[in-house]
Amino acid sequence: MQTRTLGKSNLHVYPLALGGNVFGWTIDQKASFPVLDAFLDLGFNFIDTANMYSTWVPGNRGGESETIIGEWFKTSGKRDKVVLATKVGMEMGDGSQGLKKYYIIQSVEDSLRRLQTDYIDLYQSHKDDESTPLDETLSAYDQLIKQGKVRVIGASNYSAARLKQALEVSSSSGLPSYVSLQPEYNLYDRAVFEDELEHVCLDHGIGVIGYYSLASGFLTGKYRSQDDLGKSARGGSIGQKYLNEKGFRILAALDEVSKAHGVSLAAVSLAWLIQRPAVTAPIASATSVEQLTELAKAATLQLSADEVAKLDQASA
Repeated sequence: MQTRTLGKSNLHVYPLALGGNVFGWTIDQKASFPVLDAFLDLGFNFIDTANMYSTWVPGNRGGESETIIGEWFKTSGKRDKVVLATKVGMEMGDGSQGLKKYYIIQSVEDSLRRLQTDYIDLYQSHKDDESTPLDETLSAYDQLIKQGKVRVIGASNYSAARLKQALEVSSSSGLPSYVSLQPEYNLYDRAVFEDELEHVCLDHGIGVIGYYSLASGFLTGKYRSQDDLGKSARGGSIGQKYLNEKGFRILAALDEVSKAHGVSLAAVSLAWLIQRPAVTAPIASATSVEQLTELAKAATLQLSADEVAKLDQASA
């Protein structure tokens, strides 16, 4: 398993990132620590979270995932083995949000405290904030990089036009440039990324670390009928979006390829992403060591050209 350089940065990551959205949501701190340990034991190093994880859980205010990871750093002593990514910009439990300079400067301190670390390897704008000038946002990151609190910056949920505009502002003003993009991208949800964003990322050397890599679990194959939707906290949203002709066509292709390799549908889905030219490392979350061990097989699974074509056609 080889590392990949994240965009034009000096960060070297293995081709699968662990999503931190489940920490403090579907698994508590006690269950999270073994998953984090196993991720490193399996040879990986890239962990992605956000300040607002997991505000959607009743009683949560945001920061729960960062807090769990911070406690793990404290007890394990493994901070230096991790390329750590977190985000700012989406609404916290107190209603605060956005990418204004003062807010980023304040939010990074909160994240550093929760994560119990002095620096963040990849700090990402969680979503575009069109009410704030791009140079104001980038100047905040410039200050944090000069202070050593952030190493590099990335964007998430940006349109192609706004990403290009941000890159132009960086170039013309001498401010830091986004080295990565975190879009929604998986075998089912391809169009938004591939229509425009993929070209921008390839043209500008932007690393891609897509989220919802398994389509909220649909691409694991465990949701095949309405009766299956009660299997997890995410099931409710899956029925409306994925249980249709296209979804079943993708599952049929995944069934065939996974059977040929003796691995799970999830591993094949992630391997397809890993072999995409623009992708650095898809993000996937796991709630158990067993689940994670199966996902990890994606990093060394080599799909043939025929298998890739079959999945491309099924998901077109």
